[in-house]
Parts: sequence; C-alpha cells; structure tokens
Amino acid sequence: MADAIERLAAHVVETEIDAFEPAAIDAAKTFILDTFGVALAGSKGPLVAELKDSAFKWGAGTDARIWGTEERLPAPSAALLNAYQAHNSEFDAIHEPAVIHPMASILGALLALAERDGGISGRDFLAAVILGVDVSCTIGIGAKTTLRFFRPATAGSFGAVAALGRAAGVAHEALINAFGIQLGQIGGTMQAHVEGRPLLGMQLGFCTRAAVMAHDMAAAGIDGPQDVLEGPYGYYALFEGDSDISATLAGLAAGRRILEVSHKPFPAGRATHGVIDALLTLQGRHDFTTDEIDTIRAEVPPLVHQLTGRPIVDDPAPNYARLCIPFVGATALLRGGVGIEDFAPDALHEPSTHALARRIEVVINDVADPNALVPQTVGVRLIDGRSFELTLDEVLGSPAKPLSREAHLAKFRRNWETAHSTAAADRAEALIDAVDTLETLGDCTTLVDLMTI
Repeated sequence: MADAIERLAAHVVETEIDAFEPAAIDAAKTFILDTFGVALAGSKGPLVAELKDSAFKWGAGTDARIWGTEERLPAPSAALLNAYQAHNSEFDAIHEPAVIHPMASILGALLALAERDGGISGRDFLAAVILGVDVSCTIGIGAKTTLRFFRPATAGSFGAVAALGRAAGVAHEALINAFGIQLGQIGGTMQAHVEGRPLLGMQLGFCTRAAVMAHDMAAAGIDGPQDVLEGPYGYYALFEGDSDISATLAGLAAGRRILEVSHKPFPAGRATHGVIDALLTLQGRHDFTTDEIDTIRAEVPPLVHQLTGRPIVDDPAPNYARLCIPFVGATALLRGGVGIEDFAPDALHEPSTHALARRIEVVINDVADPNALVPQTVGVRLIDGRSFELTLDEVLGSPAKPLSREAHLAKFRRNWETAHSTAAADRAEALIDAVDTLETLGDCTTLVDLMTI
C-alpha cells in the first residue's frame, strides 16, 4: 500500500482535537459560517429548482434537509444539493495553492450524515471539518500540473470522505477503503468551466454525493483499491499527471491547511479577484472615472488566464461572466465592487459594462508555478495620457490579506438576506452565535435548524 494514503488516513483517525491551535479553530468557524451564508444565497442560484426536482425522482427519504428549506431527501441527494448551493455562485472559500474549494463538499456531506445518523457534537464536527480540509488540500497541493479535471470536485471530495470517517469514528482500514471507493466514482470535466455551464458546480455536488455513498459502502464492509493516490491508475495518474505528494506530506500538521484558506469577497472566480482588488485600489488612489479610461491591461499567471482570461461575449451566462476578468473588472469599476445582483439578467447585458469590458486586455505573465494565482499586475491608461499600475502579490481575502471580522459578518448577513428576505434577522444572529460557540453544541444539526425558515 502506498505511503501517502496511509499517512493521510492515520492523520484523520489519530489526530486529537486538542492538537489544533486556537487559530485553526477560529479559521474553521469563520469558513463554516461563510459557507452557510454562501449556500443560503446559492439556494436562489441557477438551476437549483431543476436539480432539486431531478433529485426527488431518484428516491424519496427524510434523512436530511436541503439548507434553507424544510424539504428532505436521502442523505446522498441532500449532500449533492447543499454542496451545489455552496458553490454555484463562485462565492465559497478557496485554498489557493491546492485550487480547491474545500468547505462546500465537506459541510454538505457532513451535515447530511449528522442529520441521518446523529451523534455528532459540535466539537467532533469541528475536528472532522479541519481534518477534511487537511486531506483534500494536501492532495491538491501534491499536484504539479495545471487543472486537467475539476479539482474542487475530484480532490475536494476526498476531504468529505475524510470528514465523514472522522465523525463516524471509523477505523484506519475502513477509511482507506472509503477513499478507494471514492476513487472509483469521482469525475468532473473542465469543459463546463470553459463554457461557463452550471454543471461545473453540480460536479462538486456529484462527488459530494459519491463521498456519502463511499462512506456507507466502506461501513458495510465493501473494500476498495488501496493504492488510491500513487498507484499506476490512482488519483494522480488519472487526474493530475505530474505530482509530488511526499514533499506535501512532509509539511502536514494538524489543522495547518485551514489556516491557508482564502475568503472570497466577491461572487466570482477567485482568479478574477486580483484584478478586481487592483482596479478598486487604483481607482481609490487616483480618483479616475470610468469615462476617463482608455485601456486596461492585466498581466496574470497562466492558470489565471486559463480560468478567467476569457473575452467578454454579447450574451454571457452568469457562470461565464463570473469567470470573465473583463466583465467582473468592468463591473467593479462601475459599481464599486461585485455582488450577486451583478449577475442578474439585466446586469449581464448592461451596455456600459460591456463597453468598458471590451477595453480590458488580459495577457499571460511568466510565472512558472502552474497553480499560482499571483502575482497579478494591472495597468490603467487614461484618455488624457496618464497611466497607473499596481502589482499584487496577495489578494484581498487571502491569509496574508484577510477580511476583517466585520467584513466577514457583513458578507454573511447579505447572503442571508438574499435567501431569506422576509426572515427575522435574529435567526441569522443566532446562527452566528452557534458557530462562534460550536464546541459547546451537543448536536451539530442545530446549525441546520437555524438555517431553515
């Protein structure tokens, strides 16, 4: 059996919650609440109703709730819906070096299991989340090539398997079997990303559903492949190509990865955030208007160009626009930021946005790291000949440039209002308090109760 999956399984099974430093606990709480808010807003996202209608045809059951509603589904389908809601607006937290959105899959799977099987305290829930992030992001960092498949779905879902195993108290062997069964189910094409299709986020949901199924199958005594990561047909060979998991494992420590996760201040691909941040900073420093702009040039790493360097098109779908630097850059300058409302039909076709977007050029810089999102250099040239330039090595929301607690809570409350426009604000505040004191909860399904109106 390969060393990597053995070490990851041991990390999940053997790490005590007391091994986590307070900062890791605080980060976990921050991104748990952030994901709940994003998922509630995502309940109004593209094709949620259609996906929900499909899921009800796949089997009825009362295991777990779809967040924000009283509707119930079997645990795998609830996990699928909730993970999709958490990612469909491109607003959920990301581990940039791994290029993984770890929380959507982990929380979607974990709360489905908690509602179905019970017995997960807030303390155990925290440990499972943190260790799940350790696993998925360590696997993602081990990849040394740019994305060939949709890594938030593929590698990301191994974190969900890890979290489920930890919460259920499974043995080392059973967890490796669950990882192996998950390997047999994962997938996710980047073609959905290229075309800006909602299937992109659904793929994360599909792999989250698979994680619940892998956990259940391993618990029933079904075994899976053992050389999950490094085998000749293991994860890296099939999905990534070049890899170096040994170097990544050497730096693994309890709760380290959650401290490396970045907030997303804008509901757009994280690869666009450097340009948004730089443009807003330059506009704030030099007080120019959009009417004064001649051209904008953004120099970005190859991965950023691959993911978000696409041109503006006449009729962009929301998912296409969220992943288009010219569109979100123009939106930020015209509106002072980027919000969920900026991907509504009228906003997507606003002539002033399109006119400015066509003056934004995106080119590749010479960064060697295939997974790097920085540095990004943005230059603005005005009609009168003046020009301004800014290079960012850190982007707003990263661990080195974090959102304040006030900004974090403001984001959560805006997302809550998007989902529950008529709901009492005290329910949102109760959810904030519950996450802040998560260690004291006897039953983590209280969190779902608070999300349900």
